[in-house]
Amino acid sequence: MGSDVSGVLIEVAGGVADVRLNRPDKLNAIDEAILTGLVEVGRQIADDRSVRAVVLSGAGRAFCSGVDTATLGNMASGDLTADDVRAANASRSPSVGVNRAQEATWIWQEIPQPVIAAVHGAAFGGGLNLALGADIRLVHPEARLAFVEATWGLVPDMSATQSLRHLVRLDRAKELVLTGREVSGAEAAEIGLATRTTMDPRKDALDLATTIARNSPDAMRAVKTLLNRSRHLGLAEGLALEFEQSGSLMGTSNQIEAVMSRLEGRPAVYGD
Repeated sequence: MGSDVSGVLIEVAGGVADVRLNRPDKLNAIDEAILTGLVEVGRQIADDRSVRAVVLSGAGRAFCSGVDTATLGNMASGDLTADDVRAANASRSPSVGVNRAQEATWIWQEIPQPVIAAVHGAAFGGGLNLALGADIRLVHPEARLAFVEATWGLVPDMSATQSLRHLVRLDRAKELVLTGREVSGAEAAEIGLATRTTMDPRKDALDLATTIARNSPDAMRAVKTLLNRSRHLGLAEGLALEFEQSGSLMGTSNQIEAVMSRLEGRPAVYGD
C-alpha cells in the first residue's frame, strides 16, 4: 500500500511503514503541506495495527533542512506574527495535547509502533526536531545536524526541548542550542544525538524495522510504552509498570505464538 499525503509519502509493506518527506527540490524544508502531512500520516499509522514499525526519511539530498525560509521571511516583513503562528497551530491532539507544529514531530513518540529515523544530508532546525522525535536514529557519518533556531532569533519549538534533554548532557544541549553549531553524524553519535552511524541510513533503517516487525507486535508496543514512561517514574512506579506490561503479555495468543515458533524452529505468524 502506498500513498502521498500532503508532501509526505507513505508505503506499507511487510508490517513496515516507509514514511518519506517528499519535497526534494527544497531539501524537504517544512512547509504547511509537510506539516499537515506528518500529522495526518502519524495519526493514520497509530490506528493501523498492521503497521509494526516505522521508518522516517527524506527524499533527495537531505533528511530535512528545517522550516521553509519563506516563513522566516514573512516574520522579517511583519507579515507573520506570534499571534498568527498561535492561530495556525491551534489544532490540538487529544492524545498529544500540543500545537500542530509540535505534534508533527512529537507524534512519532506517541504512536505505539517503534519509529526509526534515517538521517542523511542536512537535519537542521525543525528537521532535527523531527529526527529526535523518533525512537532510534541511524545517521550517515557525514550528515549535518544543527539547532539553527538561535541564529534566527528563536528557540527550538517543535518538541526538541523535550527529546533532547533525555539524550545528551544538559551542558552539551545548551551549547548546541545557544550557538547553533553544526555537528557531523559521527559527532552526533558520540554525544547521543544519533543512535549510531551507517553509510546507508535508509537501507539499514528498513532492515532494522523489518527485524522489529518479525517480533510480536504486542511486545514491541509494550517495550516502547514501558521505556518511554519509565524515564518519568520513580523506582516503585517503574517496577510496577514493568510488572504490569509483562503481565499483560503473558498467555496471550501472540506471546504463545512467539514461544511455539521458537520451539518449532519456524517463522512466527502473529495477529495484528
